[in-house]
Amino acid sequence: MTIAADKPAESHAFEADVARLLHMMVHSVYSDRDVFLRELISNAADACEKLRYEAIETPSLLGSAPDARITITLDEENGQLRVEDNGIGMSHDEMIEALGTIARSGTRAFMERVEANKAGEGSQLIGQFGVGFYSCFMVSDRVDVVSRRAGANEAWLWSSDGKGSFEVKGLDPADAPARGTRITLHLMDDARTYTSRWTVEKIVKEQSGHVPVAIGMIDKPGGEPKQITDGTAIWTKAKSEISKDDYTDFYRGLSGQYDEPAITVHYRAEGRHEYTTLAYVPGSQPLDVFDADRKGRMKLYAKRVFITDEAEVLPRYLRFVRGLVDTADLPLNVSREMIQDSPIFAAIRKGVANRVISAIEKFSEDDAEGFKTFWVNFGAILKEGIYEDFERRSQLLAISRFRTTASGEEHRSLTDYVKEAKESQNAIYYLAGGSHDQLKASPHLEGFRARGIEVLLLEDSIDSFWVMNAPDFEGKTFKSVTQGSADLSQFAKVDGMDQAEIEAPADTKAFIEFAKEKLTDHVEDVRLSDRLTESAVCLVATEGGYDLQMEKILQGAGRLQTAAKPILEINPLHPMIRAIAGIVDDSDFRDDAVALLLDEARILDGSKPLDPRAFAERLARVFERAARS
Repeated sequence: MTIAADKPAESHAFEADVARLLHMMVHSVYSDRDVFLRELISNAADACEKLRYEAIETPSLLGSAPDARITITLDEENGQLRVEDNGIGMSHDEMIEALGTIARSGTRAFMERVEANKAGEGSQLIGQFGVGFYSCFMVSDRVDVVSRRAGANEAWLWSSDGKGSFEVKGLDPADAPARGTRITLHLMDDARTYTSRWTVEKIVKEQSGHVPVAIGMIDKPGGEPKQITDGTAIWTKAKSEISKDDYTDFYRGLSGQYDEPAITVHYRAEGRHEYTTLAYVPGSQPLDVFDADRKGRMKLYAKRVFITDEAEVLPRYLRFVRGLVDTADLPLNVSREMIQDSPIFAAIRKGVANRVISAIEKFSEDDAEGFKTFWVNFGAILKEGIYEDFERRSQLLAISRFRTTASGEEHRSLTDYVKEAKESQNAIYYLAGGSHDQLKASPHLEGFRARGIEVLLLEDSIDSFWVMNAPDFEGKTFKSVTQGSADLSQFAKVDGMDQAEIEAPADTKAFIEFAKEKLTDHVEDVRLSDRLTESAVCLVATEGGYDLQMEKILQGAGRLQTAAKPILEINPLHPMIRAIAGIVDDSDFRDDAVALLLDEARILDGSKPLDPRAFAERLARVFERAARS
């Protein structure tokens, strides 16, 4: 019978994206090369966690060595560093898949982000897209990986210089760990400092000191390991025993980021259900926070045994939170499929979400400057909860911040908005869609600005959705300034001039009736506007339908085949309207003028003219008439 060690070596080319990634790493994209050690230790710890999980159903996998361990061996004489674990290990196929490809949809986005950053900033990006192993090529001329899967007889050697290909061959089991993986780095000449005990121990304690697997170090091959971390799970300790640096170190190892956490939530729930939560709100935006699948990044443990990182511990609008939940209430053999249907897990989810949101709420009250950064990073995501989470909607509205017509570049709360609202103002006015500069320039704001009425400027795509579901806030409903009648006549203008008292000339009224007749196929109505003070025209949605921005979103998504006819509002005091209305002896000109006014309103709304060619022809005729005059 042929055994693995007798089989010929296989040579494989790296997947294209891996080769490109390795090239970037070898050419020093990352200035902080220490990151490789944390990534290798993190992978080793994951392998031990996976073994503990599989051993729940197959205890024999643990053999005579049930305790998980990670061992680092220094070989200064030969310029080598080894990281070995007794975790789950890899089979032949698993080794090729794990070390030759990157099976993550975010790989290309990761590398594009790396290339866009200047050297020195990339160390914050490693580990967030499953590329941590490849960081060892920053310090190595060659990497050898020996692995034997728990319960298997065959062992395998993976070897590569990181220059485009790798080799896999069978290995005599006597030269491999009883189970698990041994990674040997053949260090570059300028990386031999990683054989120094002082250097390596310092890095391990700073970056991986709270990995839930004991780490030992051997000074030279053949020596005895000395334990440098005890593998005690940080979340099982009392808060009084954990320093801020301890929390930060664990956060960095857990999240793959090098920033400081903005918020740390650590508590033990007791009573009907017992569980411990350690959760972090990052200080900066993780790269994967806008992934289309909107998956969370919270890990679930049962009695310190890793169960899964795919359970939705938190609602999806809190997916930027990193951390874990450890409970004794779930059985160790619970399947990933059963977790989601468990009433115990449902209660845990509710409790954790409430605590995280309460922590964010407290953060907004205690640290105004810090909360500004939080909101820029995660506000658009948190607002998804206003749309999705009925139970916590009012709480999320109170946390939310918005730029408004009165706030400049700053963000304001709805509480601040309500405090400064006009005495008889029953609505919270908003304008949704487009960039901040586009929103500020919208003609729909003119009448509100002239009367000193603040309007929320909603720039995020989710804003058009949650405003439809939002309840009133402190007795005031949400109302789009692009929908229905503005009804601003009850508010006095800041300059003292009341437009309602100015009667539109008879010829302007006649022109509006003419426009209404001509545009009957395209608009629901043509009417005088009390929201315009500077622009000549604008489009608004009818009172009972969607606002203009929401209609665009639904049409773009194929959810709305035909939009409702808008209303064309005309400013009777605008000089151009007065001039056009005064020309009554040229019917062709009046036809062109009406059509051009509608197209102007469409352009101001961010849409195209109804018929671009006809628009150009009408414009040419108007210019010719002006030239003749």
